[in-house]
Amino acid sequence: MQDDLVGLEEIQARPTNDGVNRIAIVGTAHVSEKSVAEVTRAIEEMRPDIVAVELCPGRYKALTGQEDAEEIKISELLSGGKIYTLLVQWLLAYIQKRIGTEMGVKPGAEMLAAIETSRRLGLRIALVDRDIGITIQRFWSSMGIVEKLKLAFGLIPAAFGWGDDQIEIDKVTEEDVVSQIIAEFRKISPRAAGVLVDERDAYIARNLIGLSSQGSVLAVVGAGHREGITRHLAHPDEIPELEALREKKKSRITAARVFGALVMLLIFGTIGLVLLSGVSKQNLILAFAIWFLVNGFLAALGVIIARGHPLSVLTAFMVAWLTSINPMVAAGWFAGMVEAWKRTPTVADMKRLAQCETFQEMRGNRLFRVILVAALANIGSTIGTFIGIYIIWKRLGLMDPTQMLSGIL
Repeated sequence: MQDDLVGLEEIQARPTNDGVNRIAIVGTAHVSEKSVAEVTRAIEEMRPDIVAVELCPGRYKALTGQEDAEEIKISELLSGGKIYTLLVQWLLAYIQKRIGTEMGVKPGAEMLAAIETSRRLGLRIALVDRDIGITIQRFWSSMGIVEKLKLAFGLIPAAFGWGDDQIEIDKVTEEDVVSQIIAEFRKISPRAAGVLVDERDAYIARNLIGLSSQGSVLAVVGAGHREGITRHLAHPDEIPELEALREKKKSRITAARVFGALVMLLIFGTIGLVLLSGVSKQNLILAFAIWFLVNGFLAALGVIIARGHPLSVLTAFMVAWLTSINPMVAAGWFAGMVEAWKRTPTVADMKRLAQCETFQEMRGNRLFRVILVAALANIGSTIGTFIGIYIIWKRLGLMDPTQMLSGIL
C-alpha cells in the first residue's frame, strides 16, 4: 500500500485561526524507544485525518529506502563551501546514529513508526519540514568563522566518542531539559540556532495551519520544536512567509570572506616586499622554493591524513603553491577530483554512508574519502600559506614578524 502523501503544494499555508484547535503535537526524542511507543499510541488513540511528520521529501525517501538514483556530480560537491556543509551534515547524522546505536534505537525510528502506523490505519501523511539541504546551507552561512571553529571542535570529539558527558535520553523529551540544551546552543551561535530551531518552528507551524483546513492533524516533531511551534500556532498572523524561509542565503560580506581578502593582501604584500627589497636572484629562488615546499607539504599532509590516493597527495603537493595565490581555485578541488577519478564514488556509496556505524566506516566510504581529501587539502594549504609567509619574511630579513606581532599586541 502506498502512503497517501500530502504534497506541500496542496497545503493552504495562509495563516488563520480556524482549525488551530484541531492540531495536536507529540514531542519526541529522535533516538528513544519510549518515543516510538508514544507516537504509535497517540496515532492509534487520536485517529487524525492527517499525520504530519518532521521530515522533508529527501529525508522521507532516505528513511523509507526510496532514494533517487541520481548521478553524483563531484565537481559540484567540491565547489564553493559545499564540502564543509556536507561534512557538518554527515557528522551530525553520524553522531545521532551513534547515540541511537548506544540506545538500541535507529535514528528516526519514531518517524518511521508514525509512517507505518498511519499506513496501517489508512491515514494521510504530510511532510512538513524544510528541505535538509536548504537548512544546512542556511545554517552554515549564518555562522561566522569563530562559530564554525567552535562547531568543529565540538563535532570532532563527539564523532570519536571522546568526553564523559552522559545524556539521559528519557529526559530529552522534557521541555525544561530541551530548553536548556537549546539555550546552551544559542550561546555558541544565536544565528545558527535560529536557523536550526526557530526558522523550522515557523516553517512547520505554517504548514500545520494549512493542513488543519483539511481535517484534524497530529504532528510528530522533535521535542525541541514543540514549544516554538505551539507559540507560532497561537499567533499565526506573525508567521513568516514560507518563500522567505526556503531561500538560500545570498552572498554577503562575512568573516570568512574578510579573512580570505586579508590573506590575499598578505600574500601579494609579501610578493611586493620581496620584489622591492632588491634581494638577489638566489633569494628570489629561495623565496619561491619556501612557498612551493611549505604549501605543498601541508596540503599533501592533509590528503595523507584523509588516507587519499598517492596521486591525490602528489596533486595537492604540486598545485598548492599556485592555488594559494588564486582565490578562484583551491588545492582541495584538484586533489578531490583526482581522488574521485581514482576511487570513482557512486550513488551506492552515498546510500552506504548514511548506514555507517563507526567513523572508521565513514572514512572507508569512497564518497566521504573524496570530500575529506578536498577539505583537509584546503586546510593544509591555508596553514601552509601563513607558515610560508612567516619563513620567507624571517629568512629574507624583510621584517621581523615576531616584532610586528608584539608591536600590534
